[in-house]
Amino acid sequence: MPLHGPKPGALRPHGLRAPAPDRVPDRLATGTPPALRAELTELLGAEKVLWKVSDLVRYASDASPYRFVPQVVVVAEDIDDISAVLSYAHGRQREVVFRAAGTSLNGQAQGEDILVDVRRHWAGIEVLDGGRRARIRPGTTVFRANAALARHGRILGPDPASAVACTLGGVVANNSSGMTAGTTRNSYRTLSSLTLVLPTGTVVDTADPLADEELARAEPALCRGLMEVKGEIEADPALVARIRAKYEIKNTTGYRLDAYLDGTTPVEILRGLMVGSEGTLGFIAEVVFDTLPLDRELTSALLFFPSLPAAAAAVPLFNEAGAVAVELMDGNTLRASVRVAGVPGDWAELPKETAALLVEFRAPDAAGRAACERRAAAVLPALELVAPVPSVTNAFTGDPAAIAGYWKARKAFVTAVGGARPPGTTLITEDFAVPPSRLAEACEALLALQAEHGFDAAVAGHAAHGNLHFLLAFDASEPADVARYAAFMDAFCHLTVERFDGSLKAEHSTGRNMAPFLELEWGSKAAELMWRTKRIVDPDAVLAPRVLLDRDPRAHLRGLKTIPRVEAVADPCIECGFCEPTCPSGDLTTTPRQRIVLRREMTRQPPGSPVLAGLLDAYGYDAVDTCAGDSTCKLACPVGIDTGALMRDFRHRRHGPRGERAAELAARRFRTVEAAARLAVAASEKITGLLGDRVPGAATAAARRALRPGLVPQWLPQLPGAAARRLPVTGRAGAAAVYYPACVNRIFGGPGGLLPSLPEAVVAVSERAGKPVWIPHDVAGTCCATIWHSKGYEAGNRLMANRVVEAAWGWTAGGRLPLVVDASSCALGLAREVVPYLTRDNRALHAGLRILDSVVWAAEELLPHLEVRRTAGSAVLHPTCATRHLGDEAQLRAAAEACAGEVVVPDEAGCCAFAGDRGMLHPELTASATTREAAEVTARRFDAHLSSNRMCEVGMDRATGRRYHSVLIELERATRP
Repeated sequence: MPLHGPKPGALRPHGLRAPAPDRVPDRLATGTPPALRAELTELLGAEKVLWKVSDLVRYASDASPYRFVPQVVVVAEDIDDISAVLSYAHGRQREVVFRAAGTSLNGQAQGEDILVDVRRHWAGIEVLDGGRRARIRPGTTVFRANAALARHGRILGPDPASAVACTLGGVVANNSSGMTAGTTRNSYRTLSSLTLVLPTGTVVDTADPLADEELARAEPALCRGLMEVKGEIEADPALVARIRAKYEIKNTTGYRLDAYLDGTTPVEILRGLMVGSEGTLGFIAEVVFDTLPLDRELTSALLFFPSLPAAAAAVPLFNEAGAVAVELMDGNTLRASVRVAGVPGDWAELPKETAALLVEFRAPDAAGRAACERRAAAVLPALELVAPVPSVTNAFTGDPAAIAGYWKARKAFVTAVGGARPPGTTLITEDFAVPPSRLAEACEALLALQAEHGFDAAVAGHAAHGNLHFLLAFDASEPADVARYAAFMDAFCHLTVERFDGSLKAEHSTGRNMAPFLELEWGSKAAELMWRTKRIVDPDAVLAPRVLLDRDPRAHLRGLKTIPRVEAVADPCIECGFCEPTCPSGDLTTTPRQRIVLRREMTRQPPGSPVLAGLLDAYGYDAVDTCAGDSTCKLACPVGIDTGALMRDFRHRRHGPRGERAAELAARRFRTVEAAARLAVAASEKITGLLGDRVPGAATAAARRALRPGLVPQWLPQLPGAAARRLPVTGRAGAAAVYYPACVNRIFGGPGGLLPSLPEAVVAVSERAGKPVWIPHDVAGTCCATIWHSKGYEAGNRLMANRVVEAAWGWTAGGRLPLVVDASSCALGLAREVVPYLTRDNRALHAGLRILDSVVWAAEELLPHLEVRRTAGSAVLHPTCATRHLGDEAQLRAAAEACAGEVVVPDEAGCCAFAGDRGMLHPELTASATTREAAEVTARRFDAHLSSNRMCEVGMDRATGRRYHSVLIELERATRP
């Protein structure tokens, strides 16, 4: 039994209420049924089968208002795994649903039987033909694919607002389009070919010249059935005309019946049918896209109007002028967007009736942009514009920062509005299209219908294409509220179809909430052809039943998830998943979204529930211990939810009084602790030199067993040796800045054999630039407090935070000199993280300090005065999480570019999860977090491997086998006489 185990019951939710109607039932408390688990384990291997109740719960939610708990989760690695699962499902009459990013808004990524994760092992992009095409695996995000294509001046056609998180498999399976894709740049129009796995396990590459011949041999009934449907459609001129008319506007309701008209062979028809099929016809294993030119010259404006109809009436003018994007936002959306970083605060004061259009023109060159500006300017005089608050300019701009701010606000529509909804309510996102010429009329009708049913929804959309989105919030635990929602949906669907002949789903795909209304939109004949298509391709109904086709008129009301209140920081979460790509623990344990999903399920359970016990048992390691605490989730979340901070709070709750006292004592006597730590590192260095790594490894392993793995770091061979006993000698007189060597750089040295040390390099390069720095004689015993902050030791954190700020005030002569910090995480800690723990007087002192990361000092203060005498041929750069939080990435890159002819930031660069000592407490976390970045780094040779934080450098050393060091050390070498 460990001596310092976590405090029992510390993570149990406070004030459990009556059990929720949608709680996970007790029969799943032990997880996957034993027989199912055993059979899949034998088939695939234990590492590919997730079976604990916590696994089932964390995969039960996606970005939609639905929640269905799977029986088991399979993490498929390749097509063989997919075929094996499908074959197993056929033999056992089971159902299979595929899930990648889980950003779908209509429950497409949820199932009640076998759920297959096709994100983790399915990322990758191959750029073809100089960028004109791209071969992409289905777990690759749109953002990642476009980053690779941008180097070739190309981009994908689909551009959904969730591009940072959604994956290409889901984009194709839902025919997602986005702001500019419309009906001509969406997946259906720009997909060149795909490789798919049919429900029987048959693999089809639609680009293979022999594909039809091979499919006919493997699936003769399927081929025959598809061609029969094609013949029936083509023999009915009225139906052909109806199908063509339906796709003149955006439409993703049901299967793409025009695939039967556009394809001439079974394989060509299948290629079209798979787009928008929502995983009901097969698994998309790979896609090849025809890409589009990336026009980099932009002019954009955010134009404000007195009402939604007034804004909608202006849309045709910009369409005629050639705008690429015309995005609509109503007053509710604009006001909710103030939660998004960078959005003007005075938007909160906008009148409710206000609406805005985000208009953008794009061109390949400056001359083209000038022409766009003239056309845009010609439209403005005819508009009824208003400026209700001072930040409104109603002017076109080419400023990249301003344009990025406009788009950030627009793309945060769902998350910002959802985050502002009343706590405990469920969010519904609807998406429909009407002929663009009738957009203003549709806006008026929608507003009236909302008022009639007591909703005050937020409205936004791709106005250029007649595509509107609106959000409704209601309490899914209250039958009366569900009935109100049901009445509204019925009226809304009839309004869209009967008055506007519109699309009930324009780009979010049918999903569970529109499946019952499919026949209303398409009519019985077309709807029956869709059912027949499903029977032809999936006769045993193995794939995603009830996701796209459902004859139950109340199917959209089944599985609605309640949103119980949890900790206040997490309540705004709508489970969108935007946080997941940035999370370093996502492939090991849980993501920020899943941490909140699990917490909500705990709250749904009654006291004494076996499900609650199972969730609590897993949560300590899966959620709390393996959170790196880097809070990059906060940067990715449009409303800034900091799940890392929540996990740090949970760590605090788990500490007993004895642990808190020990941590506070360590802070109080940190000078002694620091010296002891340096001596221990030096001793270990000598021992390993004589006896190898086994002795210190065994010693730390024994201590981890006796105390707790979460308290005692594990010895790692990659750990650097001890720092020099003394810091460089400097003088206070004439100093341009105070240099604060972080405690990590006072304890650990640099990479073996690399001279000078980081403190020596900072002192030397500053002196060389005519900006000498002074190291105070009493820095020993002080720290940025991150050691305590990251582990949730509040008393120690508070003590050290106040001590270091008081010291810094004296060192900098009351803030007259900047304080330069040589570790990015410590710069962040001193600049921001200490503030909540300071006394009122010390907060005033802190406000007068100017704290600089050393990379900012180098880029802004030193580089203009330095002569670069030698450079490395190439360098790979690892930006730290703290660098991102501080907004110092440009300065880090500038310093690196001064030292190397080529600087590469890997596309997969992310949090290394070493997080001070977290990578020694849980080495498996860093190993998982760095896998993709390490693969990219080791795929080629670099002359230098650079970063700006010693322990991140150690983490990357461990991941890549290459030696990382500070960019300041490289800069000293590059400018040395």
